[in-house]
Amino acid sequence: MVIFISGSINSGKSTIAKLLSQKIDKPALVEIDVLSGFIDWLPIEEKIQINLENGAAVINNFIRQGFNIIVPYPLSKYNYDLLLSRLDLGGQSVHVFILNPELSVALSDRGGRELTEPERARIRHHYDKKINDPGFGEVIDNSRQSAEESAADIFSRLR
Repeated sequence: MVIFISGSINSGKSTIAKLLSQKIDKPALVEIDVLSGFIDWLPIEEKIQINLENGAAVINNFIRQGFNIIVPYPLSKYNYDLLLSRLDLGGQSVHVFILNPELSVALSDRGGRELTEPERARIRHHYDKKINDPGFGEVIDNSRQSAEESAADIFSRLR
C-alpha cells in the first residue's frame, strides 16, 4: 500500500504520517523533503522534479521489499501524476489524503514550530495554487482535529 499525505506547509503532514506509521504493518516513511538536502544549493523550483524522481526511486525500492509506504509531501495534480507515472506499483493500492486546515490555522505557529516569513509566504503560495484542495484525493479539514485524531481518521479510511 502506498499512502500519500499532501497539503501545504504546516498542515500536519509529517506529524500525522509519523503517527500513522505506528498504526500500519511494515511501514516505510518516505520524506521526500529530506532528499533536498543532497542538493541544498539549488533553488526550490529547480529541485522539485529531481526530488520527485529520487522519491519515486526510494518508493519503488520499498515496494519491491514489501513495505507499506507513507509519503508526506505537498503535491499539485501535475506533480502527483508525475510521481505516480514513475512508480512500479505491482498491484499495490494507492491512497491519497489532502490535509486542508483553514489558512489561518496553517499560518499559525503550532506544535512547537515557529514559522518564518518565507514559510508563511510559501503557505500562502500553496493555498493560491490549491495544494490544499487540488481536485484529487480525499480532502480532510483538520483545522479542529489533533494530529492523533487526523491519523485515526486516515487509518479508518484505509480499512
